[in-house]
Amino acid sequence: MPLTVDIVTAERLVLSEEGVDEIVAPGIEGELTVLPMHAPLLTMIKPGVMRIKRGNDETDMAITGGFLEVRDDRVTILADAAERAEEIDVARAEEARRRAEQQLERREADVDLARVSAELQKALIRLKVAERRRRRTGTRPGPPGV
Repeated sequence: MPLTVDIVTAERLVLSEEGVDEIVAPGIEGELTVLPMHAPLLTMIKPGVMRIKRGNDETDMAITGGFLEVRDDRVTILADAAERAEEIDVARAEEARRRAEQQLERREADVDLARVSAELQKALIRLKVAERRRRRTGTRPGPPGV
């Protein structure tokens, strides 16, 4: 029996899909794989790349943390933020990476290092997901609708 997956943020339902064979998520203690018939589980997830596999199709997502619950072949992910690879605007993510790196290099007194480090990590994750999609499909991700 395949998995049913719901990924939700405060703003929207990012994904709701049935027939999922496997989910690989960045758990706080390492990469976590959820397969059908998985034992009930509630855990935190950290920022990283999440992969959702269905047959021969694989969907990559950038996720910035949250919670993952498994119960009765249903996986619910309450994410701080989540984006599918095709939703990522590479130019915007590259600009966010560059801006965060510049702020970290300057190390000015008024710079919130934790916030800037988190912004850099988010940008790098988004770029990694976009690159994985580009390699797999041969397409360059851009803004939605392009």
